[in-house]
Amino acid sequence: MNGPATTPDLTLATATDPRDVGGPRQPLLRVEKLQKHFPLKRAPLAFGRGPRPAVRAVDGVSFDIRKGETLGVVGESGCGKSTTARLLMQLIAQDSGELVFDGAVVGSRELPLREFRRQTQMVFQDSYSSLNPRMTIEDSVAFGPTVHGVSAREALNRAHDLLARVGLEPARFAGRYPHELSGGQRQRVNIARALALAPRLVILDEAVSALDKSVEAQVLNLLEDLKRDFGLTYLFISHDLHVVRYMSDRVLVMYLGQVVEVGTAAQVFDAPRHPYTRALLRSMPSGDPMQRTTEAPLSGDPPNPIDPPPGCRFHTRCAFAQPVCSQQMPAFAETAAGHGVACLRWQPESGYVPTPDFPDMAADVAPEAVHG
Repeated sequence: MNGPATTPDLTLATATDPRDVGGPRQPLLRVEKLQKHFPLKRAPLAFGRGPRPAVRAVDGVSFDIRKGETLGVVGESGCGKSTTARLLMQLIAQDSGELVFDGAVVGSRELPLREFRRQTQMVFQDSYSSLNPRMTIEDSVAFGPTVHGVSAREALNRAHDLLARVGLEPARFAGRYPHELSGGQRQRVNIARALALAPRLVILDEAVSALDKSVEAQVLNLLEDLKRDFGLTYLFISHDLHVVRYMSDRVLVMYLGQVVEVGTAAQVFDAPRHPYTRALLRSMPSGDPMQRTTEAPLSGDPPNPIDPPPGCRFHTRCAFAQPVCSQQMPAFAETAAGHGVACLRWQPESGYVPTPDFPDMAADVAPEAVHG
């Protein structure tokens, strides 16, 4: 699509967005069996002369993002969160799998990649390297609309409006360069730049992790206000489980390139079904000085993503693993309304034998960690 951009008025919340095709029940984005492997340039000697080994960064990931929600994504470093975000933005191409945006396949004739990128934007973790150091703040925000056919004057007016909406007075900040701003101010610029094309989906990849806690709280509240005012949908990636609980309507848990649990924030935080999810929740720091962690909730490092273990990928670190866990890959199944898990314990036909010493999955989660 090479004509001038036609985007909704930024001052209007998009409760009845004219771009909404399938209605509220149709997911805004459906991810189906997404896979991305990174072949090694030089194979380790241990792999011999067979096919070139590859890092299985994302390995068959499927999930939905519903319209108007915030979907939180959590997991250890290296589990594939950021790679998934870049695949969703099509910054890198998937090896296989499909993205369906509001009923249309991304990259098809119905939804060309250029149009998809008008409706999906991303805020990165590093606020400084995300901005061009040779461009002023107003030029950085106006650049996207200009590329998509908006006139220079309109793009500049839109940039000033968005800078004001994120708390940066244009008269003071529009002509500044990134090095003249604090980290929090630069991230506000990145948020304004992401909104410049009036997107429907915003991907936030550790967008507040590098900020001081007081600034982080301000930016989180800003994101909530913008979501309400512009009718946005968020994919929110973070290591901070307290922040994820505060921001998210639903939570997706990843481990070693796969989804192991999905549910509402209440389901995942109050009644986790997967042992890995429970270990993550037990690792949350407590504000109570008497609530001390005496032993690590999870021992060992994640397996090598080049050669993941057979069966359940978590069985090498799971305290409740049985022989069947190393032989059978757990299917992702719904155990309650909207609550899905990939664990053989919840699949009676798998051969997993329940034992009386298997505790309640939420028993070790401190109340203040869940509800604080």
